[in-house]
Amino acid sequence: MYEIFKFLHVVGVVVLVGNVTITAFWKVFADLSRQPTVIAYATRGVIVADWLFTLLGIVLLLVGGFGAAYVGALPVFGLGWLVVGEVLFVLSGLIWIGILVPLQIRQDRAVRSLQPGDSIPKAYWRDARLWLIWGIVATLPLVAATYVMIAKI
Repeated sequence: MYEIFKFLHVVGVVVLVGNVTITAFWKVFADLSRQPTVIAYATRGVIVADWLFTLLGIVLLLVGGFGAAYVGALPVFGLGWLVVGEVLFVLSGLIWIGILVPLQIRQDRAVRSLQPGDSIPKAYWRDARLWLIWGIVATLPLVAATYVMIAKI
């Protein structure tokens, strides 16, 4: 049973980290096109991907991690490497919920009704820059948590 939970945990990490990195990659490429319809499509895709894959990754990560800890009799708040991994995960989540999601929603609203040839609002570009910066900031704790959990440091 421990191996099954650990497998779910690893799949959750792959889905979560994979989604947050690839959605940023595609959104940046859409922004570089400067085409309103492409940007609007990509911005909507980021929101949909977050609801589908980020949340799926989080659920798998939590069920697998806490399930493995329970089955393996590991004290989830008693081992330093587990606590560090959990804190990094929560930190990333707080940035995502508190900063990234509102930025995504504002960007989507700013470009949703644009047509080819329309001008993209300056507020969109400001939010896109902030979204990329904070997205990188939110991803770093996930990568660090992955390392901590593997190295058990």
